[in-house]
Amino acid sequence: MSDSNLEQAQADGKYIRTVRSFVKREGRLTKGQAAALERSWPTMGLTHQQGLLDLTQVFGRTAPTVLEIGFGMGKSLVAMAAAAPEKNFIGIEVHRPGVGACLMEAETAGLTNLRVYEHDAVEVLRDCIADGALDTVQVFFPDPWHKKRHHKRRLIQPAFVEALRPKLALGGVLHLATDWENYAEHMLEVMSGAANWRNLAEDQGYIPRPSERPLTKFEQRGERLGHGVWDLKFSRIG
Repeated sequence: MSDSNLEQAQADGKYIRTVRSFVKREGRLTKGQAAALERSWPTMGLTHQQGLLDLTQVFGRTAPTVLEIGFGMGKSLVAMAAAAPEKNFIGIEVHRPGVGACLMEAETAGLTNLRVYEHDAVEVLRDCIADGALDTVQVFFPDPWHKKRHHKRRLIQPAFVEALRPKLALGGVLHLATDWENYAEHMLEVMSGAANWRNLAEDQGYIPRPSERPLTKFEQRGERLGHGVWDLKFSRIG
């Protein structure tokens, strides 16, 4: 859509999608992933069409809720949910093979405290998550869009952070992690410039990897090669 057509559509009151949390990459489902989707989606799947969630109804209890945006193949998310059965976990991922893989892992672990979306996180946050509903939001290793001309496509931007903030309860935590130093610097700049957040790092920079974030195989390999990983935690204070 050209700029002039976009302006005309906006003037006409049409909703135009200008921010997305992902770029769609189609992948082929394995038989195991497809079978897990068929078996577990009825009990673990959530849809954007359901609208605003009643978390007590969804999980059958009241508990602190953790939302992960872009869980990849789901290994870390499942590990975190298994390690913290007292918490509710919601994962959002747009790539179906990742959703299928996550459900396979969740079945193996026998989880009952995990639900998943196959949808855009921006729309899920806007339409499905009530204000103050979340204890933690985590975004681990989002697409770094390392070419400078693509930096505007990065998920962690002021507008996204401001849209996300009211979904956290006061004192709730946004936990970010990346293995791209330039993106880490960008994240720190965005979060430090955003109102109503407090950096939980003592030096107002990065924190050591928290014990609750599992160390991935990719990360272990990177550590051996001398590659860094940067974690940030910011608490909502307003």
